[in-house]
Amino acid sequence: MRRGNAQDTVMAAIDTQPLPNGELYLQTIAMPRDTNASGDIFGGWLVSQMDLAGGIAASRLAAGRIATVAIDSMSFMLPVKVGALVSCYCEIVETGRSSIQIAVEVWASYARQPSPTKVTEGRFIFVAIDDNGRTRPIDNPRQHG
Repeated sequence: MRRGNAQDTVMAAIDTQPLPNGELYLQTIAMPRDTNASGDIFGGWLVSQMDLAGGIAASRLAAGRIATVAIDSMSFMLPVKVGALVSCYCEIVETGRSSIQIAVEVWASYARQPSPTKVTEGRFIFVAIDDNGRTRPIDNPRQHG
């Protein structure tokens, strides 16, 4: 006798490849100049790419200049190798009067392994600023949760 649909649903979820959260904001190739002493891509380079991607998302929402004010969390899950296609996905988590919190995921894929794998994730906080570098309100903040 065949088991019920609940077990089939659970098994299908286990077999499903996870997908990135958010929208693609930046994609680049990891190059040899970006390696650390162990030959893997330097974590600071990944943080830089994440900050760029989050900055693009925040700037669009704020309709102008923004500044990174904090990295709330950062997790490096797997090393990134030279030649990886590095993709940064952003999801706006919360907006305030002038601040924007963005979850950034980094996924890497390789020529011999085309299915992307999540390698890094973090939360970045940006604030909207005016031409003098002072905090300004966001005209139409969207609430997320």
